[in-house]
Amino acid sequence: QVQLVESGGGVVQVGDSLRLSCVPPGRTLGSLTMAWFRQAPGKEREIVAEAKWIGGSTWSATSKKDRFTISVSSIKNTLYLQMNSLKPEDTAVYYCAAHRSSVEEYEYWGQGTQVTVSS
Repeated sequence: QVQLVESGGGVVQVGDSLRLSCVPPGRTLGSLTMAWFRQAPGKEREIVAEAKWIGGSTWSATSKKDRFTISVSSIKNTLYLQMNSLKPEDTAVYYCAAHRSSVEEYEYWGQGTQVTVSS
């Protein structure tokens, strides 16, 4: 079992930036493929960005949103989501998720962090 802990959410204004962090207490991020998902009220959960583990300390990052950037710091053992030019429609609970390379689906989830963009 892998525990994931997110932080960095909050209330911001339209156009602001915010960086979310995710750490796995007690283990390294190595060998895990990770992603950020979000779920807005009344909507289905959607993937925002993914960092696919390639090997060693290398991940291949893909963002589904142009204003968002996912990154991994192996030194800090932390997954990040940099969000720029935030809009009200970005308001959601953001979740960090991970899975081992031996499985296809995301199997480990954080508790979520609320991001609210106020106009």
